[in-house]
Amino acid sequence: MTRTSGLIGGWTDNVAEHRGGGSAQCVEFLRWALPHLRLRWSGFRKVRRQVWRRVRRRAAALGLGDLFAYRAYLERHREEWAALDVLTHITISSFYRDRAVFDFLQREVLPSLAMRALMGGRTSFEVWSAACASGEEPYTLSIMWRLALRTRYPNPPLHVLATDVEPAALVRAREACYAPGSVRQLPDSWRSLAFDERAGQLCLRPSLRRCVEIAQHDVRTAVIGGPYDLVLCRNPVFTYFEESLQREVLARFAGGNATWGCAGARPPRVHTGGRAHSQSVAVSPDVYRRE
Repeated sequence: MTRTSGLIGGWTDNVAEHRGGGSAQCVEFLRWALPHLRLRWSGFRKVRRQVWRRVRRRAAALGLGDLFAYRAYLERHREEWAALDVLTHITISSFYRDRAVFDFLQREVLPSLAMRALMGGRTSFEVWSAACASGEEPYTLSIMWRLALRTRYPNPPLHVLATDVEPAALVRAREACYAPGSVRQLPDSWRSLAFDERAGQLCLRPSLRRCVEIAQHDVRTAVIGGPYDLVLCRNPVFTYFEESLQREVLARFAGGNATWGCAGARPPRVHTGGRAHSQSVAVSPDVYRRE
């Protein structure tokens, strides 16, 4: 079967075509629209189907018969770009994603930063997980800290600020219940100690949620809170943002933050206050320390 029996707002609902998200319409539209949002097409290749479905639903809701009508609508109604921007938010994540990064954080970065915070008489060890999706990254850090490191570094306590722009993702983060597939990369011993099974989902135990504060924030705006010992800013910035926007985000991070956990690409060199800041690769891939 290649076709359903209907139209969505005049859009042919060809299952085979849209299942792959690879129609010429989709590619042409995203190549045109994404740069207007300071996003890059190359980052959206693998997730274009998700964005395309959202765009089609949005256009249908506006009563527009096809993609060309929606493009014309965008050109006539500047406020619609904000709505399209929301449709491009990607919140794909999982626990212990990019294991080599987390292993390096556990082995080298977290102990060093914890000792620095302790020697400085700090009351907490501060981490920011920016663009945290549904909480998988900050909760991985919480699990790692409590089950693998806290006995060696009981003070100062860990505090993680976990932020994302997408309200629905933050609701899931606060609920902290996940499909089993989301946690399969965690070590078996951690998984059994960290989660309780509930209605087919694995729910993080309250003791592991307490150190994580959830808040809404767009990384394209001013830095929230701080200063931080460690900033984790992974796929969204370095996958989806165009390079000039990456530089702007990193310039905001640069004030006083020593380490970043990054996925997908080395952060670009940035300049703040007339001074150049670069990131040097530590022993592990995708972990950078500001020079």
